[in-house]
Amino acid sequence: MSLFLIAALPFLGALFPALLIRAGRNASSASAGLTTGLAFIGLMLHAPAILRGEVVHVGIDWLPALGLQANFFLDGLGFLFATLILGIGLLIILYARFYLSRQDPMGQFYTYLLLFQGAMVGIVLSDNILLLLIFWELTSLSSFLLIGYWKHLPEGRQGARMALTVTGMGGLAMIAGMLILGNIVGSYDISVILQHKDMIQSSDMYLPALILILLGAFTKSAQFPFHFWLPHAMAAPTPVSAYLHSATMVKAGLFLMARLWPVLAGTPEWFYIVASAGLITMVLGAVIALFKDDLKALLAFSTVSHLGLITLLLGLGTEAGAVAAVFHIINHATFKAALFMSAGIVDHEAHTRDIKRLGGLRHLMPVTFVIATVASLSMAGIPPLNGFLSKEMMLEEVSHTYWLQSPIAMAILATLAAVFSAAYSFRYIAHVFLGPKRDDYPAKPHDPGFGMWASPALLVTLVVLIGLFSAKLVGPLVDAAAGAVTQAHPHAHLKLWHGVTPALYLSIIAIVGGLVLLALHKPLERIWNALPRPEAKVIFDALTRVVTALTQGLTARLHDGSLTRYAAIMITFTVVIGAFAFVTGDLGAATRAVAPTGVLPVVGWLCLIVATVFIVIFHRQRFISLILIGIIGLVVSMSFNYLSAPDLALTQISVEVVTIILMLLALNFLPKDTPVESPAMVRIRDAVISILGGLGVGGLIYALLLRDFAFPSIAEFHLANSYKGGGGTNVVNVILVDFRGFDTFGEIIVLGIAAMVIFALTEAVLSTRVRAYLLNRKPDMKQAGDSHPGLMVVVTRMMMPVALMVAAYIFFRGHNLPGGGFIAGLIAAIAVIMQYMASGFGWATERQRIPYHGIIGSGVLVAAATGLGAWFNGQPFLTSAFGYIHIAPLEEFEVATAALFDLGVFLAVVGAVMLALESLSRFAWQPGMQSEHAMDINPARTDAGQDTQEV
Repeated sequence: MSLFLIAALPFLGALFPALLIRAGRNASSASAGLTTGLAFIGLMLHAPAILRGEVVHVGIDWLPALGLQANFFLDGLGFLFATLILGIGLLIILYARFYLSRQDPMGQFYTYLLLFQGAMVGIVLSDNILLLLIFWELTSLSSFLLIGYWKHLPEGRQGARMALTVTGMGGLAMIAGMLILGNIVGSYDISVILQHKDMIQSSDMYLPALILILLGAFTKSAQFPFHFWLPHAMAAPTPVSAYLHSATMVKAGLFLMARLWPVLAGTPEWFYIVASAGLITMVLGAVIALFKDDLKALLAFSTVSHLGLITLLLGLGTEAGAVAAVFHIINHATFKAALFMSAGIVDHEAHTRDIKRLGGLRHLMPVTFVIATVASLSMAGIPPLNGFLSKEMMLEEVSHTYWLQSPIAMAILATLAAVFSAAYSFRYIAHVFLGPKRDDYPAKPHDPGFGMWASPALLVTLVVLIGLFSAKLVGPLVDAAAGAVTQAHPHAHLKLWHGVTPALYLSIIAIVGGLVLLALHKPLERIWNALPRPEAKVIFDALTRVVTALTQGLTARLHDGSLTRYAAIMITFTVVIGAFAFVTGDLGAATRAVAPTGVLPVVGWLCLIVATVFIVIFHRQRFISLILIGIIGLVVSMSFNYLSAPDLALTQISVEVVTIILMLLALNFLPKDTPVESPAMVRIRDAVISILGGLGVGGLIYALLLRDFAFPSIAEFHLANSYKGGGGTNVVNVILVDFRGFDTFGEIIVLGIAAMVIFALTEAVLSTRVRAYLLNRKPDMKQAGDSHPGLMVVVTRMMMPVALMVAAYIFFRGHNLPGGGFIAGLIAAIAVIMQYMASGFGWATERQRIPYHGIIGSGVLVAAATGLGAWFNGQPFLTSAFGYIHIAPLEEFEVATAALFDLGVFLAVVGAVMLALESLSRFAWQPGMQSEHAMDINPARTDAGQDTQEV
């Protein structure tokens, strides 16, 4: 199965659970499980090749000039993480089916879960930095939805916001670091970057890139000092917590550090930053976990500690440390997912997660007790379970590592963390399941059905089997993943007994110390509660309040709703930047002479200046201003035509007509004059800024016209390739429908959205009290006696077919002569607008057969279908094709797919313009108004032998 399909399946599958929930909870969960299962099977098909040390590559070029390629690759590291993501994802889907109540929107849950799963798979398979960054941010957004799934809980909403804020800010830093890394190497492909260790580490930008990338990794993997967000994410449902802590989200930061280990590790900076952060996080998380009474909080801080352990191992920069890190990633995923699911079972059945209200559950929940006990002992590092093996490997490594000039400092702190780790693991067993039964449980605890404990039971089975048969079960996978991390061929010596080593002594100390701490838990807890200590949540909330107050104050000063202030700030900034560039830059001497100017251009220029000056003088009189704007538009159209740009001239004059009509409709509901609101000093300020801005732009244009560019103009490429590449001699149209067709496609979508926004706004206004005012208002001025002059009605209806024929002519000739779909669409829209103007809104609406929304949608769909058709020919999206055909008795003529794309543009323009104008026209129309005219024949009122006309 293609890596593209494996990465896409979760996203495609996310469509179905929310739809199939109407068919039942089983159908919804089955669709989610089927999607994940198919992706997992597709991944397993690559297992033989990956375990042999091969790497699978697949990719397509998108914008290669910018380094944008949709490239994926699968090596041992990616295979390990993808296996955990999809494999544990399947178990979570099964568990969630029985965990969520009937009041929980299950379809929505599975949709969020699959989106999150797809983002994680995308991260571990990406072979392009920019593609990885997109998936990275998608994990933050989708985890926000999952953590805040129970929207009715304030702690759920706050936990989601905290996670998004911390990981999102880290992601922004990581984007900068990754771009620096790609710039150092000259490629954004990860597989290429991994081959340039010396180039990266010798670069002056190595340290900035390292720090920025580690900020992203540390925030995502909850490393000190960013560890505080993860426990607050426990407000999410337990299936989410189990998935986040075992195989996804927090493991993304570890994956990034492992992925870039070959080029970033091995320096003192890497060792002291990564190893120190991991060691501190490991100790801090373990200590806090021991004194948490909430089951999920205890497990959350234990996750923080174990993430620190893996980060520490990666920070050592040794092959043995990398092997141990990879192995512990597997072990932690198995026992931590089982522990969270067992905690969820306890909460589900006993209706509490408070350890102080539990105890004695081994008698009431024997199956859950066995599952939780095995997983807890593995977390504590008790042989022969898998957690013991990777803990021994960690202790062995730190016992030989110098840190802060000391050979034992790191070993002491790591052992201390292991002591507390054993203690909270033993407490999870003793205080929840051991001891006598109680009679004050919030609900009667009992083991759930098979569906809920099947997933954690399978995981603890793996915990035991990996511990006993690690070399055979996961040895090849660890070797492949560690080989991808180190870019070498390490061999993991996975076995229970390594002889009498320093690690064995440290492990014994950890286990004995854990039992002692468990016995002393009550007095230690009193001391812990009495100690003053900073609360991360309080600090975060305080910082959030300060930042919010500052940003609100800044926003209130800059964004006060004054358009003149916005324009003044923007233009002032532009003028200052332009002046700075002019003063500090080298303009160079002029290379062209001033061309002679005829009388006609001077007259047009004077008309433009005079009209502009009069707009400034009379701008408070809206109707006069509109007439002057029309004059300026007409002069600009003539200027385009004079400068040999007929396409632009046609477009300008068509747009001018449409916008003038649109403004006239809008002015119909506004006062004739704009009141004076700005103080005199503000007007003087605006005048100065406007003059400086105008002089600056004019000077820039004048300087450019007198100088040649050092590089060839792109116009030469378009002129040379318009016909042979696009099949048209009208370069402007070929640019719009071929060379830059993607821009045009986006523009018609935006145009359609703008028209629908206008429709939605008018619809909202007309549904309020404003409608009653509009329907009952009395006009301020005397109305004409004939609201629909007969002459205008006759002329517009006669012109309708002629205008549409002109539009068709402009449309079909557009590929080789001035014209095209955009201009033709405006002409057709004007022809229809004339009917509204002459005969009224009611008359035109009654005869409208196709809604303008549908016309917009049809245009976008036609344009999209034309672009997609290029894919079937093995060409990029929107690549046009053309050829010549001969149909007797006609002469040979050209047929181009660009005509279909232009048809889409035509329909979108007609629909958008008419929808916007129709929406505004509705303000002036009253239901029940006379909509018929003397020339309209009503068959229902025609008597036999008499032709009755409406009068």
